[in-house]
Amino acid sequence: MAVPKRKMSRSNTRHRRSQWKATAPALVPCQTCNEPKLGHIACPNCGTYNRRQVLNV
Repeated sequence: MAVPKRKMSRSNTRHRRSQWKATAPALVPCQTCNEPKLGHIACPNCGTYNRRQVLNV
């Protein structure tokens, strides 16, 4: 197991952590109703996935 030989400075630690940012989820339009939805998830508006009805809405 790798163990650091020296203490990492606050500047280096914060510089590394500054890259950890939350990103907004990528929304894609539904193929049926054109409402924005998460990819690879059934549309919460019309209940379709891959142009097939999978949820009763």
